[in-house]
Amino acid sequence: MIDELTIKQTVVRLARPNASGGHAIERAALLAEGADFDAIEAWILERGGEPQTLANGRPPRGGLHGLRIDAAQKVDGPPVRYLIPAGVLA
Repeated sequence: MIDELTIKQTVVRLARPNASGGHAIERAALLAEGADFDAIEAWILERGGEPQTLANGRPPRGGLHGLRIDAAQKVDGPPVRYLIPAGVLA
């Protein structure tokens, strides 16, 4: 079992700043860490992190109404990334 300090260090290393002031971390990067994926995912979710999925496995459309149109579609599959609120990794 991985300890909390190691989880935080891993998340800080893999996370990238996003436009909301928080951070984003790709699910693929977490999976590449190996058997500790479940513990790391739980740590992120416990701190207010949110999974982000793509509608129908496609990237969002461009244009003025692209995000709204894609948000109305059914979302399927595992998360693509996790959005971590500002201040969690400070």
